[in-house]
Amino acid sequence: MIELAVSVTKLWQRIPKTVLFGIAVLLQCALLVLMVADRMQILREGREVTLQTQPVDPRDLLRGDYVVLRYDISQLPAGALAGKPADARHPDVFVKLAPSANGVYEAVSVHAGPVAVTAPQVLIRGRVGNYGGSCGEDRRSFCDKLPIKYGLESYFVPEGEGRKLEDARNQQRLRIVAAVLPSGRAAIKRLLLDGEPVYEEPLY
Repeated sequence: MIELAVSVTKLWQRIPKTVLFGIAVLLQCALLVLMVADRMQILREGREVTLQTQPVDPRDLLRGDYVVLRYDISQLPAGALAGKPADARHPDVFVKLAPSANGVYEAVSVHAGPVAVTAPQVLIRGRVGNYGGSCGEDRRSFCDKLPIKYGLESYFVPEGEGRKLEDARNQQRLRIVAAVLPSGRAAIKRLLLDGEPVYEEPLY
């Protein structure tokens, strides 16, 4: 066993550094391609849901060229989950959404695992943030209110466009359309300003 390890080490040392560098670059490129392909799958195959944004604390300023987003579904009552054991301090949860009369999707209930939904309902997966899932003596129980992140909390915009969108967000004139897969994974598909599309993700 030791001889095998020594042989492998010697073989590794004989590989030119340029080859190793090339392999590292290829691996990074492959990972990037997989990430893009995964996002494209969500955008192409996901069911569209419209979400209402909420004002964000003014201390949460525009960071570079992306806008910080918060939604009506970003903090929800735990409902039947309140006080129940969580499997982590920041557990995954599944939120059942249904469209309201104005077409904006609202939370119906929160669940610790996937549940069945019927169209036009949608199940979106999120992760409980700070202080949610950290209640009780063991700090591993669901709190009464759950701050939830869905991976939809920021959006990159062209330079100089962020302030306009932040102002619209804080006036609740900004909505987003997200694509949601049956698994609950979601991605931002387009931004709506006063109901009109202003930015849309390419499907390639």
